[in-house]
Amino acid sequence: MPMTVTAQNVKIPRGTNEFTYWQIEYGEQNDTTEVYVHRDNDVVTIVTQQPKGKLIPGYAQTVTKVDYAQDSITVNAYYDDSIYFYRTGFSRNDLEWKKENGKWKTSVNSNTLEFEMDEKAPVNVNPLPHYGLNKGVLRSFIRNGQKRLVLAKAEKISWGFCRPSSIILPSRRVTPRELDRIMKERLVVTTRIFDNVQLHWGAQNAHVSDSIPFDTVLHYAGGTLALKRLHLPMLPEHYQYFLELHQRSNGDAYDRTGSVFVIPGFNNSLEPTFFDGINGHPDSLPVFIDHNGERYQGIRSGISHLKKYRISSFVYDPPVELMRFFTPFGVGHFNERMANYGIDWADETYYRQEVSDLAPLLQGDVLIGVWIGNYDAGGHIVSLDLKSYPNDYLVPDSSSKHPYIRSLFNTCNVLEMAGQNYGKLFATDSLSTWGSVWIPKDAKRVLLRYISTGHGGWGEGDEFVPKQNTILIDGKVAFTYTPWRQDCGCYRDLNPVSGNFWNGLSSSDFSRSGWCPGTATQPVYFDLSPWADGKEHTMTVAIPQGKPVEGMFSHWAVSGALITEY
Repeated sequence: MPMTVTAQNVKIPRGTNEFTYWQIEYGEQNDTTEVYVHRDNDVVTIVTQQPKGKLIPGYAQTVTKVDYAQDSITVNAYYDDSIYFYRTGFSRNDLEWKKENGKWKTSVNSNTLEFEMDEKAPVNVNPLPHYGLNKGVLRSFIRNGQKRLVLAKAEKISWGFCRPSSIILPSRRVTPRELDRIMKERLVVTTRIFDNVQLHWGAQNAHVSDSIPFDTVLHYAGGTLALKRLHLPMLPEHYQYFLELHQRSNGDAYDRTGSVFVIPGFNNSLEPTFFDGINGHPDSLPVFIDHNGERYQGIRSGISHLKKYRISSFVYDPPVELMRFFTPFGVGHFNERMANYGIDWADETYYRQEVSDLAPLLQGDVLIGVWIGNYDAGGHIVSLDLKSYPNDYLVPDSSSKHPYIRSLFNTCNVLEMAGQNYGKLFATDSLSTWGSVWIPKDAKRVLLRYISTGHGGWGEGDEFVPKQNTILIDGKVAFTYTPWRQDCGCYRDLNPVSGNFWNGLSSSDFSRSGWCPGTATQPVYFDLSPWADGKEHTMTVAIPQGKPVEGMFSHWAVSGALITEY
């Protein structure tokens, strides 16, 4: 935008009917969009410049008409298949205005707004009509001290700008709030992955002898694990991805570990994948044997040292964990039993977590699983959505190289009810990648996405004792991290049948090793860029796991994925 032009320099002669404004957005650089205003006697039409290029799905062209004679504002949103519109009055009495230094000022939601109106102009034009200022021409609009809209041009022409046609499209009248909601919802790409799926003990395991069917829920591990293969849209890189999980008890009263994950390489029949252990038996997966002789199936990646030459004799990657979550004590099913306890119990647990860093795994042909460990006949009911939100109206002409994601390890035993061992190897062993981690030189950034939660549900078990996680690279300490949550008491209304004690505390209030009943555990990220040297490195996780007591044992559910950005 030429900085020599100001709103004050623009002359507005009588008969002016076309106005151009610069709409300024402040980001890393100042982006300017033009807003066009056409005046036809008492009717003003306002259109924002449409982005040039291929538009994303759900984009709507909006046209606003202001009728000064009828004291009305009509907003139309044009889609390929329909038109939504609302009509409202022009006058607005809920704002308190004051005039200072020739500018009208007010406040909305703690934002200070300033309107510089040329009240001596021969016409009335305001591209922001909803604020109720209808006398004169708007020269500039300033929010919180930063200019957001400025008059750039005013002229008299004999033709108007093009507007969408409404001849054949069906239209629907809505309220202003409804239109705002509709326009936002149509921009979001939503995929329902699981719809009221029951995860419980006692169901018959599915078995796939050939290819995995699309859009079919398959139950495994006695019914505690559900899988679904689906085709997800290929979206531009500027989209942000969120998982939304709804869970309620269907009879199980306890806090349980849950996981949402994807299975890499499942459609490659030449190498073993985690699906082989699901569809068959965990013992068909690569096995690690600790110093006590216990077997741990499919918990770490395996690869030959010839990977950089794209020659491998054996490749295996454990599932990539999208979300680790924990059910509360009986939310939903047991609410009525505790109805008079003095707490307004939630109807369900709602988890929402961004997974944009794993977006390359959420496009195209994908196999997604959800698991809740339990031996209850009623178990739990879950629904899962994947929602993708755009950060630009345009589809880029060319895309950059997607991040490369590789699963390194995962001891969250989602096949627990099929015989997969708990992650209790840390008592005698550390967890090392099976083979080497190779980080290319040309990587812009390399991250380890790490999730860790400790378990052992008695006073001195690892669930209730902070334990430092140490990550070593090539045998040397690289990072230390102690997963610990001290805010579990915030989620009391999700835990109707949590154990209550004489002193007023509930079991769900207690601090825990990286989790709380009714929450999702957030991943932490370690920067591996200093090791991006094109060489092979070994990664090891060590945790001082506590000793077993009278048949009870501690264990750790840790998962790690390598994210390489180019």
